[in-house]
Parts: sequence; structure tokens; C-alpha cells
Amino acid sequence: MRLFWAFTAFTAFAVVALGADVGLIRVSERQQKFSSQLAAEFQALKKTNTEVLVRPEGWLFFAAELRLLSVGKFWGPEARQISAARNPDEADPMTAIVDFGNQLKQRGIGLLLVPVPPKAAIYPDKALPGFDLDGENPAPYLTRFYDELRGNGIDVLDLGPILSQQRDGDHGHVFCKTDTHWSGYGCVVAAHAMAEKVKLSAPSKHDYATNWKQIEMTGDMVTLLPHGAQKPGTETIFVREVGERANGRPVQPDPDSPILLMGDSHTLVYHDFIAQAAGLLDQLADELGFPPDLIGTRGSGATAVRVDLYRRSRKNPGYLAKKKMIIWCFSAREFTEADAWARIPVSK
Repeated sequence: MRLFWAFTAFTAFAVVALGADVGLIRVSERQQKFSSQLAAEFQALKKTNTEVLVRPEGWLFFAAELRLLSVGKFWGPEARQISAARNPDEADPMTAIVDFGNQLKQRGIGLLLVPVPPKAAIYPDKALPGFDLDGENPAPYLTRFYDELRGNGIDVLDLGPILSQQRDGDHGHVFCKTDTHWSGYGCVVAAHAMAEKVKLSAPSKHDYATNWKQIEMTGDMVTLLPHGAQKPGTETIFVREVGERANGRPVQPDPDSPILLMGDSHTLVYHDFIAQAAGLLDQLADELGFPPDLIGTRGSGATAVRVDLYRRSRKNPGYLAKKKMIIWCFSAREFTEADAWARIPVSK
């Protein structure tokens, strides 16, 4: 993970943008105050070169996600000022996403974009204890961005309201307290929502069995705490393992599947690190009755995975002909933090 500290005017920009009706994006006084306080927290962390906001009850929040929620409009012309992209011409996520969707559409392939919301948007009361949004949307600019993407023909699944509604369940929180990823329970909730949007079937169905279990983990943000800081202990979460009912074998990506799941570490966590057989691929297989294919990375899910898709389609010219849907899942902070939102061809 990287946190970009090279930006110095974000707090002032956020307050100005949120205080106005910018591009028909209406923001209430309460939403403005929430964003401004997050911007102040981000600036305080930046001054001490700290990447993690520590909160009571063991809650940790990644600074880059606080920035996303505090910078206002981050696409279009504003992207050049906001984005962490090295090349200003590759700063706008809107341009790259719409281009990718249009390329797929020309090949008869659907795209479902699934950004993973910032933890602070699901648990604003934990990020800013005592602050009451009174049910108002903590991420109005993300909502507007998704609306504009839909207006440009991109199908977007906004997990924010879904995860917020189920944020505390019988299997715990939907996000880990000390990690940047969703919890095993949050992964299951997200997979169910994705499967509801995918109306596809495969020639052969698989019969899967599931089993909830508890695991202990040390969150990735614990290692980012400053030297000498008090570190929380291990965190206990639930994960739901998935396997073939007949023999217990774990789910494997299927290159011939009509669905490709691609994205950042949210596509891999609990599948091949932290836990096994309990990740997004596994949950989607159980929900759909067949396994998708997978292109996942533990790095940025913005451009690198599209480059990997291009390489795969070049190596196997018939690869894309088998695909009917691509589910592109990555952290929403990529909209501002990715080092590139380049236009990448999907095939030669």
C-alpha cells in the first residue's frame, strides 16, 4: 500500500468544494462538517508522516481513505489537482473506466464495477466518535460519481448502502477493525449483492458446501502504526469457507467461465491470504453455482489488472470470446490514490 503525501492544499480545497453546489452536487451542512473533520484528521496525520488514524475500541482507519472522503469532486477537470497519478493525462478515473466499458461492450461483454467503500463511510461514528450524520450519506461525491458513470453506460454496484445496512451482524462487522479489507462477513454480503446483479448461468452447476469459522488475524494497518505506538492485539473475525460438497475441494478459478472477477486484494483476501477458501471468488462460486475466472493483485486494482487482462487475451486470442461479464472490484480509494488511470486495450 502507498500513501501519497505530496498534496498540500487538500483541506482548503475540500472545504470550498463542499461548501458550494458544485456540478449539481448538493452537500448538506452536516455532510460538509463530516468531510471537513476528516480533512483535518488527514492533515494531522500527514504532519507526523502517519498513515493510520487510531480510534477507541481498536478501530484503525487508513489515511488515504479519509482523503478520498474529504477532497470533494475528484473526476473530470478536478482530477488533475486531486489525483495521485504521476501523469496528469492519466488522472481521471471516469475516462479510463468508460473507455474500458465501451471496449467490452463492443465485444458483447458486460461490465459490473464494484468499488469497495471506505471503512469510514460505513462506520463514520467510529472514525469520528461523537459525530452524528443523522442518517445522511457520508460519501455524497462517490454517489454522484457512480451516477455519472451510470449515465455513461457503466453498471455500478454501490456497496455503501448495502454494507451500512448490514454493518453489524451475527458474524461481526463488515470491515475488519485493524485491516484495510472487508471482513469475512463483509465479503459474503458483497458477494451476495454481486450475484444478485449477475444474471448468468454456466453449462454445468457445482454443488458447494459452506462452513463458518472464526480465525485470528493481525491487520495490515497494525504494521503501519508509528514506532513506539501501542499496537492492538490479534483480531478475531468470522470467515465462510466454501468447498465442493462431494469431496471438500476448494474453489479454483475457471479460465473457461463466462464470468471474470478482477481487481485488487479484495479479490484475494480470504482466498489465498489471511485465510483460504473463503474469499470473494469462493463466495461468488457458491452464490452463482459455478466459479468465475480470476485476475487479482495485491497492488493497485486500477490499471495493472487491465494490463494483465490484455496480456492474457494476447496469449490466448479466444479468451475473451468465452466471457459474458467482468466484475471489476477494487478499493474506492483508487479513484484518488492510483498512480495511473490509463486507457488500456482489452485485446490486440
